[in-house]
Amino acid sequence: MVKVRELFDLQHTAAAALFESVKYPWDVLPLIKDFIKSLGSELQDSEYDHPAEYVWIAKTAEIADSVSISGPCIVFGGAQLRHCAFIRGNVIIGEDCVVGNSSELKNVILFDHVQVPHFNYVGDSVLGYKAHLGAGAITSNVKSDRTNIVVKDGGREIETGLEKFGAMLGDRVEIGCNSVLNPGTVVGRNTIVYPLCSVRGVVPADCIYKSPGNIVCKN
Repeated sequence: MVKVRELFDLQHTAAAALFESVKYPWDVLPLIKDFIKSLGSELQDSEYDHPAEYVWIAKTAEIADSVSISGPCIVFGGAQLRHCAFIRGNVIIGEDCVVGNSSELKNVILFDHVQVPHFNYVGDSVLGYKAHLGAGAITSNVKSDRTNIVVKDGGREIETGLEKFGAMLGDRVEIGCNSVLNPGTVVGRNTIVYPLCSVRGVVPADCIYKSPGNIVCKN
């Protein structure tokens, strides 16, 4: 359940080629910066504004005056970046995404139609097609002891080699308000996480996560 195609439909991101070159989805995290630079250089001036070095914004995107964007970054068509959104670099924002009030992104890929609309922090993470974070939900991307992050999948531990890694959310995942996704969290497609949860490890697809010991799955 930690393979790329088990989590993501690659038809819904401009970064499909990046995912096709890796074993695990988190392997893309160190590659995002250079990928954006390469992809951005191929975008058409007739469709994208280029307001700063390594920043490309689709002319159909809606960007509030108070938004802060640092490159490398690409904002695709129809996306909305609302009041005080903070884009810290190495960020791909897919088509028709919403990045809302005081939400912060750093080293992130948002697939198309993702919503991070209210007071969210998303760092060193990938959010799949139509994934949604409730208000105040965040990804925690660094362990307190600063050691490399391990993905815990049942009794198996997968070394990532990464000091910074927040979460991988599969397509159509719903994260409840004020939940915390601890470093190295992977949530399978269509799963719902209740509000106020502290989530870690691998959560299966098609489940309802009520608490660490109370996960209800369809299968």
